[in-house]
Amino acid sequence: MDGWLALLQVLTLVLVLAVLYRPLGDYMAHIYTSRHDLAIERGFYRLIGVSSRSEQTWPAYLRGVLAFSAVGVLLVYAIQRAQAVLPYSLGFPAIPEGLSFNTAVSFVTNTNWQSYSPDVTMGYAVQLIGLTVQNFVSSAVGIAVAVALVRAFALRKSGTIGNFWIDLTRGILRLLLPVSVIAAIVLLAGGVIQNVNGFTDVTTLSGATQSIPGGPVASQEAIKIFGTNGGGFFNANSAHPFENPSAWTSLFQIVLMLAIPFSLPRTFGRVVGDNRQGYAILATMATLFVVSLTAITMFELGGAGTAPQAAGGAMEGKETRFGIAASTLYATATTLTSTGAVNSMHDSYTALGGMMPMLNMMLGEVAPGGTGSGLYGMLILAVIAVFVAGLLVGRTPEYLGKKIGPREIKLASLYILVTPTLVLAGTALSFAIPAVRADVEGTSIWNPGLHGLSEVLYAFTSAANNNGSAFAGLTANTPWFNTALGVAMLLGRFLPIVLVLALASSLAAQDRVPATVGTLPTNRPQFVGLLIGVTVIITALTYFPVLALGPLAEGLQ
Repeated sequence: MDGWLALLQVLTLVLVLAVLYRPLGDYMAHIYTSRHDLAIERGFYRLIGVSSRSEQTWPAYLRGVLAFSAVGVLLVYAIQRAQAVLPYSLGFPAIPEGLSFNTAVSFVTNTNWQSYSPDVTMGYAVQLIGLTVQNFVSSAVGIAVAVALVRAFALRKSGTIGNFWIDLTRGILRLLLPVSVIAAIVLLAGGVIQNVNGFTDVTTLSGATQSIPGGPVASQEAIKIFGTNGGGFFNANSAHPFENPSAWTSLFQIVLMLAIPFSLPRTFGRVVGDNRQGYAILATMATLFVVSLTAITMFELGGAGTAPQAAGGAMEGKETRFGIAASTLYATATTLTSTGAVNSMHDSYTALGGMMPMLNMMLGEVAPGGTGSGLYGMLILAVIAVFVAGLLVGRTPEYLGKKIGPREIKLASLYILVTPTLVLAGTALSFAIPAVRADVEGTSIWNPGLHGLSEVLYAFTSAANNNGSAFAGLTANTPWFNTALGVAMLLGRFLPIVLVLALASSLAAQDRVPATVGTLPTNRPQFVGLLIGVTVIITALTYFPVLALGPLAEGLQ
């Protein structure tokens, strides 16, 4: 019976995403190509001194991204440090400097890594003014960068790639805000709380007193999921009944987190004038998603040991409301996007089951990835794939009529090297520096040995890929992890964006070359297979050695 319910849940998810694919993808294409401005948008453009018809070169576009994000970090940091004097602080003190830095960077970079228990650390002012606002704007930044790259494939001999401020504004006002309002209402109907009641003391059946938290949860939950941000209002995240009350709200959240990433390939196809290109990208993403979901579910259902077998699978860390299949579906969706929310504890998965969320992030979160970041990550891999194919047939590679020359392949290669460098360097330094190692092993790691290495590896993988989920057995609120993970989040977010925008400029400056008999068709199953192979091989060659020291070794014990 459980198997049939799990299959029904997956089929429902596929059906809903299939229904959303065309209208949502077309709507996003309209948002970023329309010449019409809303009245509220025109007022905002006048306020900041931007013309809605102005275009930017890639350095100007990049300066907008970096300046806007830097201001966001400073504001979120300041709000946390001033928490004690803000209204609705719930009596909580100012958040310490190191944790404030880590949290500010985390939410501005769309990571939402949390080294603290939110419901006993942050008041409502910080949650609403600082964190929820960044959930909107960080998601819009990611989509804007993806749209700039997509636009570059459609442009011919252009020195500009769009306007960041216009793309940002439209993404928030026309997409993220209206859908999030509707999603919050649905979540409210499903039992997610929305209040400013603070803590309520109640008497339990046993006569003890328990403090029940409240908070404006539904409004933050909606954009946290729809914008693939992650994080949680409560420490238990989406396993908490106030954030995720039932099985259908859990499925609804999965739909929300996959809606934009799985619909953006349609946007890509519409903008470049060939919907078949969008279907090829979608097929690649969907195939990787299905393979990952199947693997993690099998690992958890087949958990070794007497207790897991008696329970029908590895139930440690799983919410009994959801069971194994719904938990692994949520885990797959949240780590193949950049969401990072959890309805079960990944740290309690089996060794090989816990490896799968890590692998999902190590793929670059491209199946389907975060809002915007998944699409531009997959397009970078597509550029590499056509370059490899060009080498095989002995001609200059082309993608959508744009030649992939030395400059383009250098930028793409640097892109795929950024996050592995951050992940492996961060993990290595945590154990290579004697003073840091002593702190990590003595304070942070509660599960020494192979699993302890996996916890640190997971942390840096999550930070550098801007995911935010964690092996929760790791205590990360220390000077080393607050700083190192903060740096990994910053570099993991903005170095790839620099390279993506530079690549967009290079492509936009080119004219479209006509297809010939030697041009590789990039809308057929052969290309989908090649793109999947490139994605998997790059990940395997980069991460297999360190996985062999952690989860693989633990799983083979």
